Amino acid sequence: MRGPPERIVCLTEEPTEILYLLGEGHRIVGISAYTVRPPEARRDKPVVSAFVDGSVEKIKSLAPDLVIGFSDVQADLAAKLIRENLQVLILNQHSIREILDVILLLGRIVGREESARALVGGYEARLDAARRRTAAAASRPRVYFEEWPDPLLCGGGWVSELVEVAGGEDVFADRAGGRKAQDRVVSSEEVIERAPQVMLASWCGKPFEPGVPPGREGWDAVPAIRDGRVHEIDSSIILQPGPGALTQGLDALEAILGA
Repeated sequence: MRGPPERIVCLTEEPTEILYLLGEGHRIVGISAYTVRPPEARRDKPVVSAFVDGSVEKIKSLAPDLVIGFSDVQADLAAKLIRENLQVLILNQHSIREILDVILLLGRIVGREESARALVGGYEARLDAARRRTAAAASRPRVYFEEWPDPLLCGGGWVSELVEVAGGEDVFADRAGGRKAQDRVVSSEEVIERAPQVMLASWCGKPFEPGVPPGREGWDAVPAIRDGRVHEIDSSIILQPGPGALTQGLDALEAILGA
């Protein structure tokens, strides 16, 4: 029988981080430009893609036996690679449960299922501990998470869930389940109407500009703006649906919402 794939290209950070945590980083031959964790991956592995697109020729030259990508955002790149007869796996995790399922799936693919189960067990314990800590809070602040400023995008599924785990109440929880960006577009009027007490900003792909939200028409009435409770969270620890969001991302949310 053929063994696990030996040459893996990861088009986003999450599979890279997971494979390193499973002790299988040596299988990776190409990574995304947005890879932050672990630092040795960025140091040692060639960059072959951005988030939406990548170099088909560079990927082909690495002779991968598996290419791992993420969601419909990379559908066009995936199609190009498939037309080049490469094996492509597109993941689409948008919730905490799906992030954990992806860890188990990758563990099975590389023959490290038990290690993956142990890793998932650790994350589940961490999440449960956070839920217990925040369950005792006297109140849960209403939170608006902004992923993009124009058009306004609220946070996705795992972000919304982590806000709840960390002790907040996502004012756009009803919109967070949308898997496509357009499903999570919100209006300025809706933000004002839902009156969040805390604003969290993590603009995907560019630095947050703290002077922008207070300058929006009518936003001076939003409690978060009025009371100066606007916080930036590094996109690398919250917008990538992988281990970083369940660890550093959750820690950052708890630190802000518990203050």
